[in-house]
Amino acid sequence: MSPKLKGIDYTITNIVASSNLGLELDLFLIATKIPQVEYEPEQFPGAILKFDDPKATILLFKNGKIVCVGCKSEAKIAETIAKTVKLLTPYAKKIIKKTKRPEFEITNIVASANLGMGLDLYTIASEVENVEYEPEQFPGAILKFREPKASLLLFKNGKVICAGSKDERSIEAALMKAKKILKPFSTVNPR
Repeated sequence: MSPKLKGIDYTITNIVASSNLGLELDLFLIATKIPQVEYEPEQFPGAILKFDDPKATILLFKNGKIVCVGCKSEAKIAETIAKTVKLLTPYAKKIIKKTKRPEFEITNIVASANLGMGLDLYTIASEVENVEYEPEQFPGAILKFREPKASLLLFKNGKVICAGSKDERSIEAALMKAKKILKPFSTVNPR
């Protein structure tokens, strides 16, 4: 379900979180024993663990630190991390800190929204501060806010992707701020 924000619906599409499992990991052994794990150390120093339920990807590092990508709620992050601990504990080189539910920190939330108005990106880029727009490279403009910390991809049809926030309040504040700043540059018919 999407939260409703004074005329702006938005949907969380991805939450990135980091955690420490409290395990020292042998990534090579884990990759040979668990089919859902890919490990190519010459390409990337961590292993990649993919789950279908909940749909998420975990980046695993030897020191037990992880990055969880793809969940759409904090509850799913907690569930995914608990599942990871249970799956990997038998293959750990060493248990540094025994815990079934390691704490995690949200590092980025990505949300999509529709501002409900078309946007004149050329005018926005020339008249609004902190906007980058290079249509020959990418069809959207990038609007960056320091407060609340967020970057928004703006499209002509009024659709927006908000990234860089660490909580929903910041997403909501960024979308409301964007709508207020961009309203003077709205077009009648969004395309």
